[in-house]
Amino acid sequence: MEKRVYTAEFKVKVVLEVLKEEKSLSEIASERNINPNVIRNWRKEFLEKAPQVFEGNKREKENQKKESELEEEKSYLLEKIGQLTVERDWLKKKSVEVFGHEYEKKFSKRP
Repeated sequence: MEKRVYTAEFKVKVVLEVLKEEKSLSEIASERNINPNVIRNWRKEFLEKAPQVFEGNKREKENQKKESELEEEKSYLLEKIGQLTVERDWLKKKSVEVFGHEYEKKFSKRP
């Protein structure tokens, strides 16, 4: 016997139909040719996870805030890298002007 796979949309539709209580769970199961226990499991899972729908908005806002903070930090760090690169290049240029092209050897600690 082949196991049937149902889409999430279909499951929600069936569970909402059960929750309306216009028909019994057994009637709905019979009409749709689905085992009533399967529908009971869907309903149970649906009701258990329902609060997460409303928590999702809160989590989404927190994630957006964190993402925004990370973007700000990234911008700051990129700006700092740019500043330090300019300063390093300037120091190299001035070192060559003052000490010549072999300036690194003059400051090396190796014998």
